[in-house]
Amino acid sequence: MEKEKDIKLSVVIPCYNEEKTLKKCVERVLKISGEFLHLEIIIIDDCSTDSSLTIACDIANKDQTITAIQHDKNQGKGAALQTGFKKATGDFIAIQDADLEYNPNDILRLLEPLVGNEADVVFGSRFLPQGPHRVLYFWHSLGNRFLTLISNMFTNLNLTDMEVCYKVFRREVLQNISLEEKRFGFEPEITAKVARLGCRIYEVGISYYGRTYMEGKKIGWKDGMKALWCILKYNLWKF
Repeated sequence: MEKEKDIKLSVVIPCYNEEKTLKKCVERVLKISGEFLHLEIIIIDDCSTDSSLTIACDIANKDQTITAIQHDKNQGKGAALQTGFKKATGDFIAIQDADLEYNPNDILRLLEPLVGNEADVVFGSRFLPQGPHRVLYFWHSLGNRFLTLISNMFTNLNLTDMEVCYKVFRREVLQNISLEEKRFGFEPEITAKVARLGCRIYEVGISYYGRTYMEGKKIGWKDGMKALWCILKYNLWKF
């Protein structure tokens, strides 16, 4: 990554019932900071029923670069991200799930096209070669590829992983987008809207350490159906 000037990166971490992984997640994010890369971490606790909020507040009280925000009722990942985006002050804004399925070291590579002024938005991809990938659910993989295909048909993009968590934006891109989806519909919505803006979009292969449902994975087939609806909702206006 270029080091011609200081860069401020806001990392937005939506969190719901992730007491087992939240602290370690934040510790790993903090390790990517450096001489030229300054971090702002924003944790949004979406009304967890476990000790996630207590952990988030404890972390924030020990580090002034970390902010913990609580939703007074559970609203969903999309709503948590909207709250975090409004609070973010960095040059670039990255999304980091709290569940440790994604390796924060990959964020540095996602930043490269942005810092080099080649991109406005960078998507990670679990389907491009880069790093280890845990072998898990065939139908999840197939569903992700199908949703990405349908999204690409409407947006005329050639993404390989529309549903990926890792997305990094120039802050002004998010300032020019009004987001509506409160839950997992965020992914197809943001994809449609950055495509509509004509943003320069890049993809970078990432590693992936997926969880099983026994380990806490939350997304299911109903979220896939919602994503399909959102692809149609945010793209059909053009026809």
